Amino acid sequence: MPRIPHTSPQTLLLFSVLLDEPARWRYGYDLSKETSLASGTLYPILMRLSEQKLLETSWEPSEEPGRPPRHLYRLTADGAALAGQRLAAKAAKPRTIGPAIQARTA
Repeated sequence: MPRIPHTSPQTLLLFSVLLDEPARWRYGYDLSKETSLASGTLYPILMRLSEQKLLETSWEPSEEPGRPPRHLYRLTADGAALAGQRLAAKAAKPRTIGPAIQARTA
C-alpha cells in the first residue's frame, strides 16, 4: 500500500511547528532548532512543500555587509489546511501494537 503524501513523522513534526503560528515567517535554521531535524532532512521537505505551493518562501537581505540573504518560510492557506488535516488524521488514528505484544496480552 503506498504511503499517503505528507505523513512522514518528520513532515508532521514540521507541520506542527509551522501551525503554531501559520502566518509567521520562519528561518530554516530556526525550524531546524525547533524540530531537531538535521538540515539534510529539513531542507528537502521545505523544498518539496514549496514546490507543491504548500509553503510560501521569501528572501530577507542581510543587514550586515558580506552576509548572504536568508530564506524565509511560512504555510500557505492550502498548506495550513493540509497540515491541519494530516495532524488531525494522525491524532485520530489508533496506535497499533505488534503481533508479539498482542499474543502476550491475549
